[in-house]
Amino acid sequence: MKLTEIVCSFYILALIAVNAAAAVAPWEAANPIAPLPQSPLGIDAKLTELKDPPTPERVRLGRWLFYDKRLSSDGTISCASCHRPENAFSEPTPHSTGVRGQQGGRKAPSVINQAWTILPVFFWDGRADSLEAQALGPVANPIEMGNTHEGMIQNLQKTKSYRTYFKEAFGSEEIGKERIAKAIADYERTRMSGNSPWDRWKNGDEKAVSEEVKKGDALFFFGKASCNQCHLGPNFADSQFHNLGIGWDPKKKAFADEGRSKISKDPKDLGAFKTPTLRDISKHAPFMHDGSMKTLEEVVQHYNKGGNLNPSLSPKIHPLRLTKLDVKYLVKFMEALQGEGYQDASPAAFPE
Repeated sequence: MKLTEIVCSFYILALIAVNAAAAVAPWEAANPIAPLPQSPLGIDAKLTELKDPPTPERVRLGRWLFYDKRLSSDGTISCASCHRPENAFSEPTPHSTGVRGQQGGRKAPSVINQAWTILPVFFWDGRADSLEAQALGPVANPIEMGNTHEGMIQNLQKTKSYRTYFKEAFGSEEIGKERIAKAIADYERTRMSGNSPWDRWKNGDEKAVSEEVKKGDALFFFGKASCNQCHLGPNFADSQFHNLGIGWDPKKKAFADEGRSKISKDPKDLGAFKTPTLRDISKHAPFMHDGSMKTLEEVVQHYNKGGNLNPSLSPKIHPLRLTKLDVKYLVKFMEALQGEGYQDASPAAFPE
C-alpha cells in the first residue's frame, strides 16, 4: 500500500471516529453508563449482594428521572428539588416547597445509605415499605410534585428518547410507574456515604479525628448520652419511631403533626417519627422532621433536657445531665460522620 493510501485510510478512520463521537446525544455524554460504585469504608454490605441488585442501565435511567422536573405536573419540581446532593440529599429548609410554591409540613429526609435499613420503612412516618414506594409518593402528592402517575408517564412518553433508555434498562420501551419507581430507587441505592473521619479512625487511623471526637464517641456509645439506643448500626438509625415531644403544644394538648399514629392508627405512636440517619448530619440543618432546630447543639440540648413532656413521650427519652463540654464533644462526633461516596449533581442534559 502506497503512503498516500495509508494517509487517506487514516483520514477516513479519523472522520468516522469524529462522526461517531458527534452522534452521541448530549444527554448521553452528560450521563454515561457507569459501573456500580463500590461501598465506601464503613459500609460493609455491597450493592451486588442485594436480592435484586441495581444495574448500571437502571441507575443511569434513574439518575435522569431523579433530576428531571418533567415528572411534576408543571415541570418545576424534581426529586432533587428537595433531596439536594449538596445537602447530602436532604434540604436546607424547614419544609419542602412543591409545585406552585406550596409549602409542605415536613423537611425532606436524606436518602443516603437507604439500600440497607434494619426495617423496610420510609418517610418520617414510615408510610412506604420500599424505596420504590417512596419514590412514587411525592409525585402524586398535590403539594409536592402535584401529578398523577398517569400524568407523569404521559410527560415522559412525550420525550421520544426516554423510550430508548427504558428499553436499555428493562428490555422494552414501555414506560410504566413501576419501572420509573425502580429506576429512581436504584439510583438512590447508589448514594452511599462512608469513609468519614470517624470511619477512618475506627479502622486504625488514630490521627483521623480529634480527641474531642473520641470523647464524643465514648459518650455516644458507652456514656450517659446513650445515643446508640436509637442511632445504631452503620447508618446510625434503628428504623423505629420515637416521640421526642417535637411539635407538642401543652396548652392545646396536641401535636402540630401526629406523625406515625396517622399511619399505624396506634395512639402510642402519637407524635412519633422515624429515627434519621446521622451520616452527614452536619449537612442536614435545620433538624428534626419539622426543621424546628437550627443547630446540632440545639438538638443535643433537646435530648439533654429530656425532650418536651407529653403523654406519649418515648420511654427512652429522659434528662441526660450532660455538661457543656459533653454537648460539644457529641457535636464534634457527629460532624466527624461527614463522608464520601454519595456526591453528585444534576446531569447537564436530559433525553429529548
